[in-house]
Amino acid sequence: MDGNELQELARDRVQELPGARLEQPFGPGWEVFKVVDKVFMLMTDATGEPIVILKADPEESKALQDEHEGIAPGYHMNKKHWITLKPSGDLSPSLVEDLVTESYLRVLENVPRAKRPVDPATFGQGSK
Repeated sequence: MDGNELQELARDRVQELPGARLEQPFGPGWEVFKVVDKVFMLMTDATGEPIVILKADPEESKALQDEHEGIAPGYHMNKKHWITLKPSGDLSPSLVEDLVTESYLRVLENVPRAKRPVDPATFGQGSK
């Protein structure tokens, strides 16, 4: 998948996540997606190619980077807690959607329960 498809897929998944919104605090070259004022996804082409930056479990992120050439440490972010999705043939649409959702839920886990738009422990279970 090319970079534009990658970003479009990630953007489409965000549309399905309750309370998620887009901001551009760094100008037009960066799209910053937040839930309850916490960043869970960034998109840019500042690296020369369209990329998606997501929050990830440190243990899982290392395994993902080892398994997929299209996953690297987080660009301009804490390399332990963030990953970068790059245009690559080895990233499936379902993996991209899952990683976007996991990033969203990971951020929500640190938000007080009363402010959460969904419960991260049960989100996505049952009927859609």
